[in-house]
Amino acid sequence: MKRLPRNTILVGDVRERLRDLPEASVDTVITSPPYFGLRDYGVDEQLGLEPHVDAWTANLQRVFADVARVIKPTGSVWLNLGDSFSRHPRHGAPPKGLLLAPERLLLALTEDGWIVRNKVIWAKSNPMPSSVTDRLSLTYEVVYFLVRSKEYFFDLDAIREPHRSSAAKRSRSPRNIGGGWAGPLAAPREGLRRSGIVRPGHPLGKNPGDVWQIATRGTASAHFAVFPEELVRRPLLATCPEKVCSACGRPWRRRVLRSRDLPTELEGVITLPELRPDCRCGAPTVPGVVLDPFFGTGTTGAVAARYGRDWVGIELNPDYAEMARARLGLTPPETAA
Repeated sequence: MKRLPRNTILVGDVRERLRDLPEASVDTVITSPPYFGLRDYGVDEQLGLEPHVDAWTANLQRVFADVARVIKPTGSVWLNLGDSFSRHPRHGAPPKGLLLAPERLLLALTEDGWIVRNKVIWAKSNPMPSSVTDRLSLTYEVVYFLVRSKEYFFDLDAIREPHRSSAAKRSRSPRNIGGGWAGPLAAPREGLRRSGIVRPGHPLGKNPGDVWQIATRGTASAHFAVFPEELVRRPLLATCPEKVCSACGRPWRRRVLRSRDLPTELEGVITLPELRPDCRCGAPTVPGVVLDPFFGTGTTGAVAARYGRDWVGIELNPDYAEMARARLGLTPPETAA
């Protein structure tokens, strides 16, 4: 039986190296594949340099079929994607037209059984300057949050942010909340109607939402695209469990704070609820594991190590893998004991 290599960089083509990982062994995936037609990483038959955007889509679709095999049933994927502009109809769109590469891939993945739970907007606070005059500058990218089943691990409490409003107050809920104007897909609001209390929010903080203001990060290395660490931190803390049962692989979860547990007046600092096992194995715990199939210079691994999680990286370019090893303080494989 295959064992999951932890805190290790696997050098090679992701389409081959994913086969080396055991089934249902990874808790979450955080990654940014090569965007279509934008980078040449100096390796033959690399992803991203296909002649047509649909070929790029098909190649990544096959990669994520293998990802679906290696993540646990409670697992998830965070997928950062950027788009490209066509220069010729052979690329898949009229010249100057957006290729809609992320949308094409996401539609293909949903046909393969992936559930898209969120589309996060990465709003760059320091976007690349542009001299273009016939369209708007590009100032954001997307990060898709995908799962394979309706039940999965997600620790919202670990990524809550401070509230901006202050005191709670009693208020009448509008009569039409959840009323006749709601469509068939509208979110239920019965809890608001019944409580009659408007609080500044959850005592542990607010949901960070799906628009993240994060600066891009430069690098002195030769790597062209560097994942900002903050873009990894939230996905990691929310979906890579701090503790996992070593026997059954199930994540430990926090005790849920219910309304009856919340004080009317919030005073002092409220800490995160205690982690508890989600099984009855009674076995020791191990850290959760995050996989980055396009590891680059190792940002996902660096953030995982900082927060006490394990990681696995796959990187096609040996030079980038060596940069990642140096960054993470790893012994080169040829001199390892």
